[in-house]
Amino acid sequence: MRHPLQHLRGNAIRALRSQGLQVDVLGEDMQSKLVEEARKACLLVNLPFVHRAASRVPFSVLKYAMTLDGKIAASSGHAAWISSKLSRNRVFELRGRSDAIIVGGNTVRRDNPRLTARHGGGHMPIRIVLSQSLDLPEEANLWDLSDVSTVVVTQRGARRSFQRYLASKGVEVVEFDILNPRDVMEYFHDRGYLSILWECGGTLAASAISSGVIHKVFAFVAPKIIGGKNAPSPVGELGMVEMSQALDLIDVCFEQIGPDMLISGFLQPIPDLTPTIPSEDETFAIDPTVAPFETSIIFFYKTWDLYGAFSNFSPHPIQMPDEDGNYVTWFSVEHYYQANKFIGVSNPLAQDCIDKIKSAKSPEEAARMGRLTQRRQPHLVRSDWESVKIDVMYRALKCKFSIYPHLNSMLLSTAGSVLVEASPHDLFWGGGRDGEGLNYLGRLLMKLRSEFLGESSAASENTCIAL
Repeated sequence: MRHPLQHLRGNAIRALRSQGLQVDVLGEDMQSKLVEEARKACLLVNLPFVHRAASRVPFSVLKYAMTLDGKIAASSGHAAWISSKLSRNRVFELRGRSDAIIVGGNTVRRDNPRLTARHGGGHMPIRIVLSQSLDLPEEANLWDLSDVSTVVVTQRGARRSFQRYLASKGVEVVEFDILNPRDVMEYFHDRGYLSILWECGGTLAASAISSGVIHKVFAFVAPKIIGGKNAPSPVGELGMVEMSQALDLIDVCFEQIGPDMLISGFLQPIPDLTPTIPSEDETFAIDPTVAPFETSIIFFYKTWDLYGAFSNFSPHPIQMPDEDGNYVTWFSVEHYYQANKFIGVSNPLAQDCIDKIKSAKSPEEAARMGRLTQRRQPHLVRSDWESVKIDVMYRALKCKFSIYPHLNSMLLSTAGSVLVEASPHDLFWGGGRDGEGLNYLGRLLMKLRSEFLGESSAASENTCIAL
C-alpha cells in the first residue's frame, strides 16, 4: 500500500522501481475482489500509523470482557474470571501490539493488575494510570517497574506527598490542569505513541468514548449470567436517552474463541489522508514564480522529513522583539506563536502561561500548552488574536529564514513549486484531512520565498549598475 502521509507517498515505490524491481500497488496496478481484500488487510495492519498520520491522538482500542447479561463484574466487584483462558491469551496478544495500556484508579484499587503481555519476551507496553484524585494504594503491582515502566496521569496538585512517593518508586507522574481523555491522548501522541489499549472500567470508558478518542472496540462476551442491580457494565453514562442515539460499530467482525464470542468493530471510520493543493490562480497570486500547468508540489509536515525545516515545529531558535523592543530568544517558531496568544493581556495568569510556553522543552509541548489554555481559559487570549495570528506567524517565519542561511537557500531552491503543509488535521495552517484545509503555512512560505527572490533580484540589478 502507499504511504499514509501524502508528502512521502510514492517515494519508496519510485526508489524500488528505479532499481529494476517490480512493485505492484494494491488497488492501482491490480484490480479484483481478492486484491481489494488484500488492500484492506494492508490498511488494517498499518492502522495505528494511518490514524496517527490523520489526527493528533494515537489509535485507541477499548477492550472489555462481559457476561451475556452485560456485566464486567459481580455486584461485589469480583471479576476473575469472566472470559476463558483462550480469550485472555488473545488479550495478551493485543497488549503485545500496543504501545501502552490505560486503566483508571478503580481498576488499580479493585483488581491490582499487572498489565503485562505475558507472552514470553518481546514488546512490553507502557502502563498508564488515569486518576483525577490520585486516590491509589501505596502497594500495587503497577509500582513494580522490574519488567516495564508505569506513568500516572493526574490533576495538577493532587496528593503531592503521594506523588513524591511514586517518584521514589521510579513511577513517572504527569499533571494536567484539567484531566480529560482528549488532552491526555494528545499528550501521548506528542510523545510518539502509535496505539493505546484501554482496559478500564465503565466510567473512564464512557469519558473516553465521549471525548472521541476510542477508534475500535473488542468485546469478549462469555456465555454466563451474573445478574445484579449494581453490577457494573462496560460503558458508563453517555447521556443518551433514545436508542436512535446509540453508536453503531463499523465493519463488525465475529469470532468464536473457545466458549466466548469476540465482537469487534470500529467506532470511527478509517481516515482518508489527502492534503489540500491550492488552485493555479490562487498559487500564482501568492508566488508569481509558480507557472500554471508545469508546477511540482512539495509536501512538508514532520520535522524529520526532507523539507521538515519548513515546519513551524522545527527546532531553530529565533530572536524576536518584545513589547519593550528588547530581543528575546524563543526555542522555535511554534513557541513564539503560541506565546503570542496571551501577550498584552493584563492578567497574571496570561503572563504565567507565556513563561511556561517559553520554557517548554519542545515545540510540541509549547503547542499543547497554548492550545489547552486557549480552549480552557479563552478569557486569557488577546482579543485581536484571530486578526493578527497570520502576521505573527509570518514575522516569526521571516526571522527564521533570514538568520539561517541554509534554510534560506532551501526555501529559494523550491522556486516554481507549490508548497503544501501536509498536516491532515489542521484545517487552517495545513491541508486538512480531506483537502479542505486552507494551507496558510504553505502560502506564507511561498509569499516569503517570493519576497526573498525579489530582494535577491534587486540586489543583482544594483550590483550590475555599480559595475
